[in-house]
Amino acid sequence: MITQQQATASTLEKLTWIWKGHKIQYTVMGTGRPLVLIHGFGASIGHWRQNIPVLAAGGYRVFALDLLGFGGSDKPPLDYSLDLWAELLKDFCSSHIDEPAVFVGNSIGALLSLMVVADYPEISAGAVLINCAGGLNHRPDELNLPLRLVMGGFTKLVSSKVFGLFIFNRIRQKHRIRRTLQQVYFNREAIADELVDLLYEPSCDPGAQQVFASILTAPPGPSPSELLPKVKHPLLVLWGEKDPWTPITGAKIYQELSENGQAIEFVSIPNTGHCPHDERPDIVNKLILDWLVEL
Repeated sequence: MITQQQATASTLEKLTWIWKGHKIQYTVMGTGRPLVLIHGFGASIGHWRQNIPVLAAGGYRVFALDLLGFGGSDKPPLDYSLDLWAELLKDFCSSHIDEPAVFVGNSIGALLSLMVVADYPEISAGAVLINCAGGLNHRPDELNLPLRLVMGGFTKLVSSKVFGLFIFNRIRQKHRIRRTLQQVYFNREAIADELVDLLYEPSCDPGAQQVFASILTAPPGPSPSELLPKVKHPLLVLWGEKDPWTPITGAKIYQELSENGQAIEFVSIPNTGHCPHDERPDIVNKLILDWLVEL
């Protein structure tokens, strides 16, 4: 059995790849079948610091990259979307990986993994979806009218040339980041200073506010219910039961497909929130490695 290995965001080797004139930061560790780890909104390579060494030691070549607009990657003023990042992932695999990979994602990274498996089956062998988001943003019909008005007003303010930077600078303060983490991490012991720093530091980069505003106004993209009928590769779906952002009720579609014979293994993780791979890395690493052996 592979035991938990310690790593920090700073000890991961940072490499650079140029995509469409933009710098993309990534890391790679290990040898063997390729895995591609895809972070969620506001996160980066460092969010996988407790997973990369263990998965690599398990006999895999583990890649993780900062999506354009996040982490150490460039933050150009673009219209950000799931389609843009899916194209980035496809091109990254064409450039760096010479065989089908298993995609492992959290939140919107999980939705991107599902998109790649559904739309680019030739570069994928399967996917691990960790608390998979239902879209890049909420769809209007998912919000009641008062909340829709509140979110609409907030989005306009954040996108404003007059107020946007002021509001963004307040949102990204370390104590506010920590407070947000306390809402979505059920395991409070996992909220270390390093975690707060790895979310805070990229927010100081030029262009970070414009990226944030662009994503808030972006289309939600395809839903899991649209993508799943196209999926021909196996899926491992992991879900923290206490997640307030993507509640476990959203996992029902995966559970039903699994019960109907589709190649989907579903595991719920008790007393865990939105980021099980960081909150309970020992549990998640073992679940992934055990599933990969059977893939």
